[in-house]
Parts: sequence; structure tokens; C-alpha cells
Amino acid sequence: MSTATTKTADQPLEHLHDWEEFVEGQLYPEPNQKQKEDYRNYDSPARDTVREFYRLNHLNQTFDFVRQKESEFLPLRKREMTIYEAIEFLNTLVDDSDPDTDLDQLQHLLQTSEAIRRDGHEDWFVLTGFMHDLGKVLCLFGEPQWAVVGDTFPVGCQHSDKVVYPEFFALNPDSKNPQFNSRLGVYEEGCGLKNVHLSWGHDEYLYHVTKDYLPEPALYMIRYHSFYAWHRENEYDHLCDARDREMLSWVRKFNPYDLYSKCPVKPNWAELKPYYDNLFAKYLPAKIAF
Repeated sequence: MSTATTKTADQPLEHLHDWEEFVEGQLYPEPNQKQKEDYRNYDSPARDTVREFYRLNHLNQTFDFVRQKESEFLPLRKREMTIYEAIEFLNTLVDDSDPDTDLDQLQHLLQTSEAIRRDGHEDWFVLTGFMHDLGKVLCLFGEPQWAVVGDTFPVGCQHSDKVVYPEFFALNPDSKNPQFNSRLGVYEEGCGLKNVHLSWGHDEYLYHVTKDYLPEPALYMIRYHSFYAWHRENEYDHLCDARDREMLSWVRKFNPYDLYSKCPVKPNWAELKPYYDNLFAKYLPAKIAF
């Protein structure tokens, strides 16, 4: 039985699907389907819950908060699971009353990975599409939504006005701290994104879960697919090194599959399972530490 994501002071969205629909349809609509000037219309009452989500996100995602969450979660001591156990665990996030979709997480992940496979990409790319949202199990470890999903951004330096709802950064105490509110903040020019702390969420978490198993382009896709200010808005280049700039094309290659692969047709898991069994066995251990 699926469990609904309830709305509290820390959970402004009815379900995570609300945020995904906002990103896909409002912030970054399918190419040629909406005029550029219409991408960021903040005035629609239908998105009040999304505005509240980002208010909480921008208020609370401080440098100290991120470092504390890294210390709490990145030792990966919450539980060990097979890939199928992780999916079953994640499926408890699906709300059976959601009128917009009846696809569970397995089916959503399959739609992403199958779109990648249809286009003839490498098998590790297919696996990346399948796994890219598994970090959302953070919600089931008690994390509020604003610390799991949403566009990511560097903490410890000046916030870009190209991050969605930048006005809410005025609420963040780091914006008033001289240590954190300059162009470089605690970082050095060209230090490389691997040395930059991004706002806490499922991307960074899953990167650490998978970093010993997948090739470097896959890890960039996982770690930075929500870092839209970088891969869509060309911000924060001053923090990048040559390797980041080389890998950026892989993140951009992944992004359309993440946003635009959803459709109402359910993948046939019984037919697809043997392929994925072999794929998991090729790249992943029997149990993965989360």
C-alpha cells in the first residue's frame, strides 16, 4: 500500500510529483512548447506550494546545514539494500490518490532509462537513467522535501540570481555573513565542483551511494542534474575546473531524458526485467549501502 506524502510546515507540497511537474512544465518546459519569457511566471496561485517549498529551501540550506547533513548521511550507514529493495522502499512515496499519474517510481525510472536505451546510448547511461532518482529515499529517512528535491546551488558563496526564486535567499543567514556572501566565499577560483558544497538533496546523496560503481560521466549526471544554474544558466563557471567543463556536455545530454521522458504508457516490466537484471549485475554489488 503506498503512503501519501503529507503537507506540514516542512513539507509544503502535497507530494514530490508536484515539484517534478513544476520543473518539467513551468521552469523548463519542453523545447518549442513555451516562449522563453513565460518560463518563470511567479504569480500563478497554482504554484503557491512550490513557492513555499523554495522559501523553505532557500531559507534553510546554509553552509553549516549542508555540512551537518553530509556528516549525517554520507557515511552511508542507514541501511544496505539490493537495487530492487531500494525501489520498493522508494515506491512508498507514491500517493495512491494522486490524480495526475498512476505510475510508481519503478515505472517512472523505467521510462527514463528506456528512452535513453531507445536512442542507442551506452549501457551505463541507461543504468544512470534508471537510478537517478533513488536518492529520494532521503524522504523515507525523515528528511523534509526541501532537503531532498529542488534545484541545487552552491552554499558557502554568493547566491546567483539565476537560481529559481532568488528573492528568498534574502532570508538565508549566509547571505548576511561576509564569510559566505562574496563571489568566491570559502572557495578558490577554479577549485573544481568536487570541492564545492551544493545544497543538500538527492543528487549529492546518490552520487556518494554510486561513486564506486559507475563511470565518471554517469556520476556527473547524477551529482549535478538538478544544478540548473550551472548546466542551464551558465552560472558558477568561476568555480569550475577543466574537468567540470569537459563533463558538462554529459550533464546536458542527460537532462532532456530526466525532464521529458514521462508518458502515460506503462513499461512492461516482465519483458524488461532480464535486461535490467544483467545490467545491475554488471555494474552494481548485490547490496548497496545507503
